[in-house]
Amino acid sequence: MKNPALARFARNRAALLGAGILIVVTAAAIAAPWLAPYDPLAVDLGRNFAGPSRAHLLGTDQLGRDTFSRLLYGARVSLLLSLLSVGGALIVGVVAGLMAAWYRGWVDAVVVRVVDVLLSFPDILLAIAVIAVMGPGTSSTVMAVAAYALPTCARVARSAALNASSHDFIMAARAAGASTPWILRRHVWPLCVSPIAAQSTVLLGKAVIVASGLSFLGLGVQPPEAEWGAMLSRGRDLTRTAPMGAFAPGVAITLVALSFSLVGDGLRDAMDPKTPR
Repeated sequence: MKNPALARFARNRAALLGAGILIVVTAAAIAAPWLAPYDPLAVDLGRNFAGPSRAHLLGTDQLGRDTFSRLLYGARVSLLLSLLSVGGALIVGVVAGLMAAWYRGWVDAVVVRVVDVLLSFPDILLAIAVIAVMGPGTSSTVMAVAAYALPTCARVARSAALNASSHDFIMAARAAGASTPWILRRHVWPLCVSPIAAQSTVLLGKAVIVASGLSFLGLGVQPPEAEWGAMLSRGRDLTRTAPMGAFAPGVAITLVALSFSLVGDGLRDAMDPKTPR
């Protein structure tokens, strides 16, 4: 039998476009060692500020490094940062949300208050606060972006678990003496997968923006590592001399973030049984 959710997703052209872009970018990032014509860290001061050519498709930066090669390797860093940060936020947030929805009482109150406090901070300010405590770097960037994504993950998981736990068959399982881990694993969690998957996809796009923003400010991934936000920061003052240094990473950040958002919206619509056919 054909999966109705998959069929609804396949009819969403915007979601398919976003998925296609993400597949291409991910494949390019994985194959960067074979696709990149130059070492992304190789300095050649004799060819700095070179324009696009057959030798350098997107030109070179102020140190003569190939922009196209750095863009490919930057995709690996940006995608990995977003996956690690959102993955960590999902693990902590989903567990906290499920526990809050299941046990209620003071557990729910503590989780809700912590989530409210974290959500009261603007996204980038919360990430900067984490960086200020841990110091700039790749690992601290992952923690900062995870702190930004954590409250959203916990809130979505809690809401989905509250709806799931109100079903009669779950109440019957509790009355029959089934253990909490068994009920959560067999009954509650499968009902929470759809909203969490859709929201996490959107969060991946936002994570790319936040991580790039931190690197743009000099607080994230540090030079000479190739990362889109850092490339955009160094290229913004050279838009007249070497415009591709800022244009290429800016377009890459926009496309990836938009694609994640389109896929997330498509997953939400496809997995929602109330969506009109």
